Amino acid sequence: MASNPPVQGLHHIGIAVRSLAEALPRWTDGLGLRLHAVDEVPTEKVRVAVLLAGSTRIELLEPTASDSPIAVFLEKRGPGIHHLAFQVGDCQVKIDAMSAAGAQMLNQRPNPGAHDCKVAFVHPKYLGGVLAEFVEDPHHD
Repeated sequence: MASNPPVQGLHHIGIAVRSLAEALPRWTDGLGLRLHAVDEVPTEKVRVAVLLAGSTRIELLEPTASDSPIAVFLEKRGPGIHHLAFQVGDCQVKIDAMSAAGAQMLNQRPNPGAHDCKVAFVHPKYLGGVLAEFVEDPHHD
């Protein structure tokens, strides 16, 4: 069985929003979080606004197409927490280890994520309804 290295920590909390333009002022001006960056992830059909709450990252996720996973989520559940993302050292090693442990992975290979990261998702059924993402972040210390 493949070695299953532990996660290195929480990378971010992903929150689905219908519009970054409408949501951002509530998070920045209202709540007082700092906007770090905005990026588009074409493979996921999403625009991502990274906010910082101290050392905790919050990512607001706006769909860029009606068939985006975020658009589908918004249609079914409305705005709100979409996923928890965990920092890992090697996304492919974590995918292989989770698959060997019986987890249904939504990705068998890492996908490109925001800010040069590699990402993969675990089916929410594995964690009792929680969608988890693994993030291999080259900028993480």
